[in-house]
Amino acid sequence: MQVIEQASAIRSIVQALRCSGKSIGFVPTMGALHNGHLQLIRAAAQQNDITICSVFVNPTQFNNQEDYKLYPRSLEQDTAALAAVGCDYLFAPTAADMYPEQSLLHFSFGVLEEVMEGAHRPGHFNGVAIIVSKLFHLVQPHRAYFGQKDLQQVAVVRQLVQGLGFDLEVVCYPTIREASGLAMSSRNKRLDVQQLEHATHLHKALLRAEAQIGAKPVAAIKEDIVAYLAKVPQLQLEYFEIANPATLQPVPDLSAEPEVALCIAAHVGPVRLIDNMIVKVLQQA
Repeated sequence: MQVIEQASAIRSIVQALRCSGKSIGFVPTMGALHNGHLQLIRAAAQQNDITICSVFVNPTQFNNQEDYKLYPRSLEQDTAALAAVGCDYLFAPTAADMYPEQSLLHFSFGVLEEVMEGAHRPGHFNGVAIIVSKLFHLVQPHRAYFGQKDLQQVAVVRQLVQGLGFDLEVVCYPTIREASGLAMSSRNKRLDVQQLEHATHLHKALLRAEAQIGAKPVAAIKEDIVAYLAKVPQLQLEYFEIANPATLQPVPDLSAEPEVALCIAAHVGPVRLIDNMIVKVLQQA
């Protein structure tokens, strides 16, 4: 595996690969890799001739600078992990290389960024769109791989690809979980043992909500989840939403929904975590 640090170098490599007819699979990450990321690398390696992974903690998508400073960084370990699962190139640029000047671009994703992550993290998806656009231009992948844990981000990227006419396929893979049910996340590394236990209640809350889908009204399910999580120490719920899985807009009732996305975000101690499940709606007879 080759480690590339300069944008000009990865651009030259990609141009040569595409000229030789190679298909490119791309996994953009912010590092601190776990098995969720590695699942995407393996899939990219199986489905493409060449696999490229980027590791870059993108400053423009953090609306909390403390979160940016504390985001886990482990490039040496990430490099070894990527080499072991068939990655061909690791692109690990500096912030100065990706942002030689302050970006003045502004993307709007309409109602998609007015709910859940968009509502609670203003400017976040603009930062995501800027860096993803830069990376897509540099890497020119045929397929780009993302995890379902960041469901709303995937929807934003799909809209970005369609709106700007990127010639690539966005591929989404299911969330990988710990044995406890906790969604794997780079931010989990910042939790202590007790907080990790408290964090498992996010997935338990999703399972609790799933069991009520089709049997109770939306409002009643949401009230139950809020009450359930209010009893968990060190956990502060930010939102729990029942949404259309394609548009991610909240659904007021389930009568016309074949399936829904259960989406949740909460602070566990100092760390903000998100999770989701897509579930079928079994209508009562």
